[in-house]
Amino acid sequence: MRILVVGAGSIGGYFGGRLLAAGRDVTFLVRARRAAQLASAGLLIRSPLGDVKLPAPPTISAEALRTPFELVLLSCKAYDLDGAMDSMAGAVGPETSVLPLLNGLAHLDALAGRFGAARVLGGLCLISTTLEPDGQIVHLNNMHILSFGERDGSRSARAAAIDSALSGAVFEARRSDGILQEMWEKWVFIATAAGITCLMRAAIGDIVAAGAADLATALFEECAAIAAHYGYPPRTESVRQSLQVLTAAGSPITASMFRDIEHGAPIESEQILGDLLRRASKEVPERSLLRVACAHVWAYEARRSREAKAARGG
Repeated sequence: MRILVVGAGSIGGYFGGRLLAAGRDVTFLVRARRAAQLASAGLLIRSPLGDVKLPAPPTISAEALRTPFELVLLSCKAYDLDGAMDSMAGAVGPETSVLPLLNGLAHLDALAGRFGAARVLGGLCLISTTLEPDGQIVHLNNMHILSFGERDGSRSARAAAIDSALSGAVFEARRSDGILQEMWEKWVFIATAAGITCLMRAAIGDIVAAGAADLATALFEECAAIAAHYGYPPRTESVRQSLQVLTAAGSPITASMFRDIEHGAPIESEQILGDLLRRASKEVPERSLLRVACAHVWAYEARRSREAKAARGG
């Protein structure tokens, strides 16, 4: 199976690199700067579950895409989706399956509108990674799960073929019969984690130490109620695991959105928090924690935009 990995950042580079190391036919769709970096230094993954170094992994530019791939693995930041769809268009043919690993759910409609709903699978990953300035990918925990499936829950032949291609590559590949349920559960969790750590500008353990674990729980309940309105209430085990993480004393965990704010970087505010708020089943109360979290990150983006404009002399 010919696999195109869109981008070679921390997520695409990690899973694509693991697949390439396992002998799969993988090509990375990258811009010129990243292509030169990979050609010179190779693709390096540092992980507690085993390092990988791949000299000069196969890369291709958007302009050079001429023939369709069987599988497109899409792992860009959600705010880069439009550009990613443009760049990968040459790789999508009648038999291509698109497997996105983006946060939230809005990207499913965008991908279906561009390439056709039949081509788009559901998918998610559970992993913590970062991309170092020198291009190295650092795996920060012991979890590396990639879950995917047909959005209607069917057990199709193509899902079986993709399962075969992804399995045995030193990460946990899961073919799911309820991928939308899993995507909603992840969305509820990451929205809570992002919302509470951004609001408090602190790690989970510090929030608990401040006596505010109940705020994390309250925000989780707000987000879970929205998922339930759409027919995907988090399951009992998901609730237990999520709240255990979100209220753990001494935990150093922070959301990637909080870390991005600390570095003055772009954030997925719309895709993780804003879209969820808009999906609320009724008018959100003035003291809604989700509403306050959205206002907080939107204010950050307004300041970031203002400062960037001032730096340009605008």
